[in-house]
Amino acid sequence: MASAGKICHHAMMSSSSSPGELALEPLIMCKLCLCEHPLDMMTTLRECSCIFCTACLRQYVQLAVREGFGSPITCPDMVCSNRGSLQESEIACLVSIEQLHLFQQLKLEREVHLDPCRTWCPTADCQTVCQVELSDSDLPVSVDCHVCHIKFCSACKRTWHPEHTCQEMQPVTVKPEKGVLVNADVDACIKQCPVCHIYIERNEGCAQMMCKNCKHTFCWYCLQNLDNDIFLRHYDKGPCRNKLGHSRASVMWNRTQVVGILVGLGIIAVVTSPLLLLASPCIICCVCKSCKGKKKKHSPSPTT
Repeated sequence: MASAGKICHHAMMSSSSSPGELALEPLIMCKLCLCEHPLDMMTTLRECSCIFCTACLRQYVQLAVREGFGSPITCPDMVCSNRGSLQESEIACLVSIEQLHLFQQLKLEREVHLDPCRTWCPTADCQTVCQVELSDSDLPVSVDCHVCHIKFCSACKRTWHPEHTCQEMQPVTVKPEKGVLVNADVDACIKQCPVCHIYIERNEGCAQMMCKNCKHTFCWYCLQNLDNDIFLRHYDKGPCRNKLGHSRASVMWNRTQVVGILVGLGIIAVVTSPLLLLASPCIICCVCKSCKGKKKKHSPSPTT
């Protein structure tokens, strides 16, 4: 938490009080809520010495834990010259134990994902971090899990295949419009995002998934791209038919809302376009007059 020795003293301070008068407690402005608070309600970041009220900083950190995927939580001041980050001890003082454990887990997953010398064991119920011994030729190598004792490929995460390439070990795909992967475990509770390959766990709910890391939308069962499927037509036919996880009435209501929004935007465009055309001569005239006025002001006065 904040230490009084690290408080920035550029904040408003009370004037010196004469003998016999009570000294007013200094108030400091929070850059998040733009309100003044006493010193005991403020928190100073150790790395950059920026100061915020504890209530605002707590809300900021809680949101950053949920949406940051283990990334460093930076100073909320967008113009912070030191670009400071919150230390884990500071985060622990602002969030609950459950959120702290979530942040630590997401941080570990992010570090392993970015580290070429470490990888996760592909066994769903193992969740062990395995060491990868990189080769000089940048070819896939065999990785051993010391917990479940499996040997897998460092590139495709499948059973080690010394006599085959990773492309040969990939599952056979059918036409994209059918939206299904043959020999894939469609009911697995943990899968990888088709774009960024980060691990995602699905406990329940809708089968239309959005990766929080890369914002890619896909079907949980067949991993087909749903970024442009605003009407959810993917679940009307094929192997994923009626597997969205919502009732038919809910799907129809969603489509009605989308159509209503599109129709509303179209009506606004149709109504405003004639008005813009009628007003365009006036707008052009006003612009021309303002330009002429500026030219007259900046033109030199004639000499006699």
